[in-house]
Amino acid sequence: MLLALLVFCWSPSWAGAREIGESVRVAADMEVVRLSERVYMHVSRYEMPPFGLVSANGLILVDKGEAFLLDTPWTVAQTEVLLDWIENVLRARVTACVPNHWHKDAMGGLAAVQRRGIPSYAYEETIAIAGQKGLPRPEHGFADTLTLKLHALEARCVYLGGGHSTDGIFIWIPAEKLLFPGCMVKDGQATNLGNTEDADVRAWPVTMDKALAAFPEARIVVPGHGRPAGPELLRHTRDLAAGSAGAR
Repeated sequence: MLLALLVFCWSPSWAGAREIGESVRVAADMEVVRLSERVYMHVSRYEMPPFGLVSANGLILVDKGEAFLLDTPWTVAQTEVLLDWIENVLRARVTACVPNHWHKDAMGGLAAVQRRGIPSYAYEETIAIAGQKGLPRPEHGFADTLTLKLHALEARCVYLGGGHSTDGIFIWIPAEKLLFPGCMVKDGQATNLGNTEDADVRAWPVTMDKALAAFPEARIVVPGHGRPAGPELLRHTRDLAAGSAGAR
């Protein structure tokens, strides 16, 4: 299955991804990849100086005509397109949105979600930071953990500590053995921690060790950027963070 995730098969716009690992182009700057029968990964791209064109991952959980959106694409316009695609192609109504942290690649499209009356949930610090920075604020906050149920699927949102940002959470989908840590975890090709402007680098390796202990059954890990893989991404990120923290 993990090998299938690494193969992107391009299909016509507005077609549905029928096979596991299949990808469809939703817009010129966005694709959706089917990870399982009930989970899709959306991949959107945005020009972000000085890094250039950067892709970011989020998830769509679908069951019985309803959907959860975990992270929005970068922009309101991209999010509008994705919400339309979910409604028209997946035939599902989005009933909850959960951004992983306050950065643009996790909740840059939150205004589009809120315009449609979709409830949004976030770690309480994410809401506080959004308010301080004049950004749209998720409506419902939680202190340490939150479990949202989508029929047979559960999305367990857990805060374990600082890392890429001080407010990043982990979202665990036990029925799929899938962990979405967002930008807290780097992909297998990463050789450094990337953007650490808002990071807590010293806490980062400790947070990764907590995640390894908290999610021992994880088989698929979806990073905020790059390709999904297995729990080795948690160890890889821990080692990168430990090296960076030790150099400071």
